[in-house]
Amino acid sequence: MQLYILCGASSEIAKAYFTTLNKHLSSCLIVTISRQPQPLIDSSNIKHSNKHLHFETDYSEASLSAIAKTLTEQQTPLSELVIFNGILHDLNNQPERKLEQISDTHFINSMQTNALLPIRCVTAFSRLLDTKTKSVICALSARVGSINDNNLGGWYSYRASKAALNMLFKSAAIELNRRYKQNRCVLFHPGTTDTPLSKPFQVNVPDGKLFTPEFVAEQLFKFLSDTRFLANFDNPAYFDWQGQPIDW
Repeated sequence: MQLYILCGASSEIAKAYFTTLNKHLSSCLIVTISRQPQPLIDSSNIKHSNKHLHFETDYSEASLSAIAKTLTEQQTPLSELVIFNGILHDLNNQPERKLEQISDTHFINSMQTNALLPIRCVTAFSRLLDTKTKSVICALSARVGSINDNNLGGWYSYRASKAALNMLFKSAAIELNRRYKQNRCVLFHPGTTDTPLSKPFQVNVPDGKLFTPEFVAEQLFKFLSDTRFLANFDNPAYFDWQGQPIDW
């Protein structure tokens, strides 16, 4: 049986990915993790041979470690960890267009949510890896986290936090590869997806470039499941919904 862990499971892309996993896989354990006591995921039609567990967490080190300890009792090595957590804006803050709009609170919150939280998940659940099982650890990054690709400026907190995530994954990939040769780390840019995160900015999206969560989930599953495709990239891989590499 394969173990799949989805962090940030209440997000629209995560819910679509849960459905995608259930559609394509059999005899797997899908673990959903979110701040909500219920994952807001419909598991009523899960395949008979698949299993589903949900854990509520505040994403603290203690909480994630406790979940990981519980999962070790399943004696199922980790096949895939996907981290969907992320923040771009909130009720009080929009992406900054000017230096004067940078807020200490929003900057720190962006760093904690987009960079520190994902690497904390990697720390907790990497203990479920083993040396014989092919595995992937993936986080949703963004093209705006690329320093080379930044030609427009602005969006200071979001850009910085995604660039920090990319660097954290680079270091983690080096460390994990020393212990788990069959593990690959991936940073995935889903494109502009029809979710609450992108809602305020969808008016400017070109025709055909606003994707459904279901489309993004299918693309993500296709790429993460293809070991030959991943072998074409460095570790970590950094690519978009088309499978095209992104400059660092």
